[in-house]
Amino acid sequence: MSGTLSALAPVFGLIVLGYLLKSRGGFTEAFWDPAERMTFYILFPALLVTKIGGAEAVGVGLLPMAAAMAAATLIVALFISFFRSGLQKSGIDGPGFTSIFQGAIRPNTFIGMAAAYALFGDLGLTLAAAAIIAVIPLVNILSLTALYRWAGAGPAEPKQRRGWGDAMVPAFKNPIILACLFGAALNMTGLGLPPVVGPMLKIIGSAALPLGLMAVGAGLDLGAARKVRGPIAGAAVLKLAVMPALTYAICRVFDVTGSALTVAVLFMALPVASASYVMARQLGGDGALMAGIITVTTIAAALTLPVTIFLVG
Repeated sequence: MSGTLSALAPVFGLIVLGYLLKSRGGFTEAFWDPAERMTFYILFPALLVTKIGGAEAVGVGLLPMAAAMAAATLIVALFISFFRSGLQKSGIDGPGFTSIFQGAIRPNTFIGMAAAYALFGDLGLTLAAAAIIAVIPLVNILSLTALYRWAGAGPAEPKQRRGWGDAMVPAFKNPIILACLFGAALNMTGLGLPPVVGPMLKIIGSAALPLGLMAVGAGLDLGAARKVRGPIAGAAVLKLAVMPALTYAICRVFDVTGSALTVAVLFMALPVASASYVMARQLGGDGALMAGIITVTTIAAALTLPVTIFLVG
């Protein structure tokens, strides 16, 4: 347990640092918004391409792990959808439901990559990349579909209903997904990293985890976390407890063991991605509720994530 805490302490320490830098006024939104976009579109993809493209092995051996994670995601998504009418009767409207939906299934990849690297080094990054390929397109498609179905479209197209086709295209334009696929192609074809571009990408990618984690902290909203406590708590329990427990059970059925099992469960026990807030705001979801869920799950994960890893390992 002490080893896990020691490995994860710097991860959450950088999140706290980002929050303090933002809250103390040293760095305003004018800094953090471009920093987050640069991390998402440039730094993080560069890190993934170099780590996957230069890894020793990426391939079909990770399919059981990926299948278990995808299965757990689908089961939780179906579970939440089944109880939508009950939530509606309790006062949760369509936009609010979509925020709970996102809050239960969308992991924060910045924290996931940093935690996997802290625990297992380059192998952890490779396993986390496999987790990203398995889960991130799926949760994006599911989240977009839920927003189109129950929250309407954005301000320019209120209440317009769209479906799976509209959700799949933006999901597979995600730069993180594209970087994982490109890195996997370099690895599987044996090409590896090119001689000049490869070292340059390694230098760029080295800034991804620290800046990304500080951006997570800068995005926390403690005011939003104090509102609508019931729905926030429910989403947090689903994300931080039910999802990893279900993933562990399915991994055991699929005979996933060792570091692959730990990273799979770790990835599914992550707090909610900050991008969920942007998606909620743009597509008619409940932005305030989404901000509260992100904040609560991020703070709570500082306690639940080490315990989860300890129980798995």
